[in-house]
Amino acid sequence: MSSPSPAERFARASARSSHPHTADFAEMQRFELDDFQIAGCHALEDGRSVLVAAPTGAGKTIVGEFAIHLAMLEPGDKAFYTTPIKALSNQKFHELQEVYGDDEVGLLTGDTNINASARIVVMTTEVLRNMLYADSPALRGLRFVVMDEVHYLADRFRGAVWEEVIIHLPPSVKLVSLSATVSNAEEFGDWLDTVRGDTEVIVSETRPVPLEQHVLVRGDLLPLFDDRAGVATAQVNQELLRIRGGNAGGYENNRRAQEYRSARHAGGPRHAHQRRGGHKPLRAQQGPRIERIDRPEVVELLQRNHLLPAIFFIFSRAGCDAAVQQLRRANVRLTSAEERVEIRQIVDELTFTLKDEDLAVLHFWEWRDNLERGVAAHHAGLLPAFKEVVEELFRRKLVKVVFATETLALGINMPARTVVLEKLEKFNGEARVAITSGEYTQLTGRAGRRGIDVEGHAVVQFTEGLDPQSVAALASRRTYPLNSSFRPTYNMAVNLIDQFGRARAREILESSFAQFQADRSVVGLARQVKDAEESLSGYEQAMTCDRGDFREYSTIRRELSDLEKINRRDATAPRRLRDERQQQIQSLRKRMQRHPCHSCPDREAHARWAERYWKLKRSTDKTRHQIDQRTGTVARVFDRVVEVLATLEYVAIDDDGATVLTRAGRTMRRIYGERDLLVAESLRQGLWAGLDAPSLAALACCLVYEPRRDEAGPGERGLPRGAFRGALDATQTLWQELDDLERDHRLPGSESPASGLAPAMHAWARGLPLDTVLGLADMAAGDFVRWAKQTIDLLDQISLVAEPPLAKTARTALDNVRRGIVAYTSA
Repeated sequence: MSSPSPAERFARASARSSHPHTADFAEMQRFELDDFQIAGCHALEDGRSVLVAAPTGAGKTIVGEFAIHLAMLEPGDKAFYTTPIKALSNQKFHELQEVYGDDEVGLLTGDTNINASARIVVMTTEVLRNMLYADSPALRGLRFVVMDEVHYLADRFRGAVWEEVIIHLPPSVKLVSLSATVSNAEEFGDWLDTVRGDTEVIVSETRPVPLEQHVLVRGDLLPLFDDRAGVATAQVNQELLRIRGGNAGGYENNRRAQEYRSARHAGGPRHAHQRRGGHKPLRAQQGPRIERIDRPEVVELLQRNHLLPAIFFIFSRAGCDAAVQQLRRANVRLTSAEERVEIRQIVDELTFTLKDEDLAVLHFWEWRDNLERGVAAHHAGLLPAFKEVVEELFRRKLVKVVFATETLALGINMPARTVVLEKLEKFNGEARVAITSGEYTQLTGRAGRRGIDVEGHAVVQFTEGLDPQSVAALASRRTYPLNSSFRPTYNMAVNLIDQFGRARAREILESSFAQFQADRSVVGLARQVKDAEESLSGYEQAMTCDRGDFREYSTIRRELSDLEKINRRDATAPRRLRDERQQQIQSLRKRMQRHPCHSCPDREAHARWAERYWKLKRSTDKTRHQIDQRTGTVARVFDRVVEVLATLEYVAIDDDGATVLTRAGRTMRRIYGERDLLVAESLRQGLWAGLDAPSLAALACCLVYEPRRDEAGPGERGLPRGAFRGALDATQTLWQELDDLERDHRLPGSESPASGLAPAMHAWARGLPLDTVLGLADMAAGDFVRWAKQTIDLLDQISLVAEPPLAKTARTALDNVRRGIVAYTSA
């Protein structure tokens, strides 16, 4: 390596002198920081917040880790690192422990509380939101908050939490927002700048590992784009267009394809007919059908061309599991004897707490044997403990092929050398739809391991009807817009009213990203109103008079002055009207002279401040009117939510419009979730008072469970007997009443409680074995664990807010559910 030039040495010395902490931090890293990482660190060192939008695997978390580094330089400073999912929190927790030690790092994920008073705490975003509403003492000394995967604020169910945190964090806290590449990063950055103050927006489109795009046609990997003289162009490979058009007679003799294949180094794709027993090169006469090769052959092709490890994205769980079985039947083995021993040791170590009888139900030994072959599935139906094992083995390069649903593309650090897309469409719950360019970018972003691969590879399998131009468009565009999913909830409303009062709460909601996107100017106007209110308060103090209410006195003076101007201007008015005005003027003048402030020696000095006050107030009232006349959709929904709360007496509104929480409202502050109002009202009406622990667990499950569209309920016969049925009927009747009330107030209402999982949850809380419970649930173990975790969250809330007898039952129910495979999992 050549030594740096004098100019480069000067630039480095200048950077070190202006940003010494960045320079020190950079020297601690294993690799040289990229320009966008350095820019993010410089912004933080300069005292600004920062938004970093960069591709998956680009290393944007380095900027978040630098914020933690800065916090640890000052005794007493803290940094919080938030993630959208518990598995990510666990992963980051262990990474930071390795750097700063166990004593300095804590973890809070709702059901996990480790070293919560540490200076560095990793947590899910909901935990931080709850801290802010509770004004937790843990917030003292907080200097930085890192929001990893901040693009989750587009999530329909949980996205609002990100906006609540961003809006409510104290102004002194610097925010580090880390996002996938989105097409409207500047818009999001503008909003952050508006609500958080000085925020640097850093966008990087550059992948740290270049991505090669291929189309797999039978046994050949053809480049998606023409590659001439090493310069990639946007032109689609003409050979693919000929195949698409049914004119592939010259396929074997295509010089560019031959040159491409022969020029590839040992790590790249090669011509597939070299393999034993492979398909011959495609010979298309009059557009013959192009058959796909089987998955075992695809895996063999990738292995021979040194393109493993690979992730195959299959948009169904059943498809993922079937793919693993297909490789198993073909007796595919991708591991050495030494690797198989290591795999077995790791699997046994990470699953030793599982009971033998549960292992049999979970088909553990077949699953472990597949792992020893180097093959695994990864989807939401998999037991969380099993998913963690797959992720760990894949990171260690022991598992070579993973068949995954698209959920793997979000969050977890599992980069591969190659990503394979078997189809470019998926079922969205109603119909099969084409994936978007944003989804394509997110999925293929897993390809290419920094520091390991020279390039990553994306492979699309050719299917009948595939249009290479469409694939090229997906691969070329970066249209992944970030759209707010924010909407006021009952819990949000009572917390905002409790902390800020109704008027201020309304203004806060006007500052949301949802409102910003609906009408960008409203956020700026709301900020003007906020700044003006601070000035109005200062003017009011300056005109304070020890002899009386000078605001009242100045109001009389202002009315008198306005009336005199009108009277002078309107000299042609009828005499009767002019006489009436004159009488009003005389009356006002007498009131002014009798007012105690009239005799104050500092009257005119006070009056000058009063004039400024009224002038600014008139302008501010006009701005408020502008806000009211604009979209104002979020605030209007908030008003409707408050009206429902007032009808049910969760808030009380006096004649002046002042809104305060009632006792019921104060209880609702600690009830979170989609059914916050139904839960709060059920508790207040005592609908669940007579339930035992298993029945309460089953009922809580009815409130969190969301059945599939085609799923039928268990019917009366399948439901638990005794008090449960009466409590469920009463809860469903209450839901109908609340749904009618919401619709009367032009709110969307909610879905009816779903009892489909109630028999299984009741059985689980009674201690029945796993095989029985999964049979009743008719679902995968991972799905059952997920709903059990959500049931636990709701039972925990009930245990904190209910009256003592029910609170005790809720705690017992919680302990009953948190057993076996539910207790063993952390995600």
